[in-house]
Amino acid sequence: MTGISLDRIVSIETKKHDIAEAMAAPYLAPEEFVRLSKEYAQVEPVAAAAREVRRLRAELEVLTGLAADASAEAELKEMAAIEAEDIRHKLPMAERALALKLLPRDSADERAAMLEVRAGTGGDEAALFAGDLLRMYQRFAEECGWKFELISASPSDVGGYKEAVASINGTGVFARLKFESGVHRVQRVPATESGGRIHTSAATVAVLPEAEEVDVHINDGDLRIDVYRSSGPGGQSVNTTDSAVRITHLPSGLVVIQQDEKSQHKNKAKALKVLRTRLFELERSRLANERAGARKSMVGSGDRSERIRTYNFPQGRVTDHRINLTLHKLDAILEGPGLAELTDALIAEDEAERLSGLDDA
Repeated sequence: MTGISLDRIVSIETKKHDIAEAMAAPYLAPEEFVRLSKEYAQVEPVAAAAREVRRLRAELEVLTGLAADASAEAELKEMAAIEAEDIRHKLPMAERALALKLLPRDSADERAAMLEVRAGTGGDEAALFAGDLLRMYQRFAEECGWKFELISASPSDVGGYKEAVASINGTGVFARLKFESGVHRVQRVPATESGGRIHTSAATVAVLPEAEEVDVHINDGDLRIDVYRSSGPGGQSVNTTDSAVRITHLPSGLVVIQQDEKSQHKNKAKALKVLRTRLFELERSRLANERAGARKSMVGSGDRSERIRTYNFPQGRVTDHRINLTLHKLDAILEGPGLAELTDALIAEDEAERLSGLDDA
């Protein structure tokens, strides 16, 4: 990676100064102050990293000159050479930290996320595995200090879930979890298997940035809303009122069903929240496909049909196929906290891939 130019560093620091001056202007409208505050919060850490690079470069230039000065005292030259060598080690790390902050950010990174887990091939065992994954993400969310809320769930007859949808709220949720989208495969001996044979099952995970009302405008005329009586597994009545809601978005054909709440109003609100998030993701995907044709990250496209990870119970290992990383920590990962090592590795790989293409002009 080539060094980031001094002109670019100065322009970053200048931008921070200009925003600070604009915020201090008299009679500034409250909404403009809020906008500038957000912009300042984004540029301030970049400017701090730029300032550190400029400081280290300036010190290195002075020390290198002093170490080469024939008229300087020998002891002073030796000290300068030692300090210069120390800065030569620090400077690449400071430049990399700045480069990372200059990478284009996904505008959805700081958003909450909608997590969808669905049993795939494997029947009852796939449903049990889907339940394992849902608990893993719930525990990981708790470990991160995020709020995990189950929006809807369709339990299977033997335990686990045919499908489940959850909302995860907190700082940087989508950025941390977005690489979890895809097909997760499990290899283990089911409890019902008397012969000890290992079965392979799968579950699909989708992580979508949660949309706000301002992101997606839904016309009432584009919706068909049906209400009916909720029912549980095996046709068991959940309640005796028409509280279940099915919303069909006519232009896209998307259908969302919500029946977990006893209140029709609450079910409708949750269904609209899920619908809004799915429509937001459709638009994000369309824009990404228009822009991206060329680049595909090493951590994969996030396509739900892509097999991304295998959980092998007999060997106690988890392998992420996108980055060829195998960890013999299956229990810790499924318990939640151990998942951090995988998500950190995926984020680091994505950053390294994007850094290699960074234009330092």
